[in-house]
Amino acid sequence: MRRLFVAVWPPASLTDQLRGLARPQQTGLRWTTEDQWHVTLRFFGGVEEGHEADLRARLADGAGRAGGTVASAGPRPQALGRGVWVLPVEGLEALAGGIGAATFEIGRPLPPRPFRGHVTLARARRPSALAGLAAEELGDRWTVSEITLVSSELRAEGARYQVVGRWPLGAG
Repeated sequence: MRRLFVAVWPPASLTDQLRGLARPQQTGLRWTTEDQWHVTLRFFGGVEEGHEADLRARLADGAGRAGGTVASAGPRPQALGRGVWVLPVEGLEALAGGIGAATFEIGRPLPPRPFRGHVTLARARRPSALAGLAAEELGDRWTVSEITLVSSELRAEGARYQVVGRWPLGAG
């Protein structure tokens, strides 16, 4: 069983900006690393190997039907919930909805809340660790050309991701 999710990766122009963000060391705050910067469109949790072929077929079909998608990140990082520091990303709502509809029966149920695209920058063990973080202005717009299926391995130092599938948008 693999822990899987569907993601969109930011362009190099946004990654360059994220690399330049101040990352103060604070007790109870763990900054994500560059290889972790993505926007999750759909989280499945553990997926049995026998269901992966069906999942891949549904993702290929969903990506092929998706039209041009433009994502917009920014304008500055903010808290999401009580313990996550994120850069908001808009424009992926329809794509995430389509992926969710195509894969509804696979993995964890879809969350009952609306999709809120974001790149996770830091996680806090307690909300006070987010206090005082600089909300530097940054952002980017880009055309999303593909979705990826990603395997996630949880480790003490943070999750490690491996792209295990790619599908271009609008290829169907």
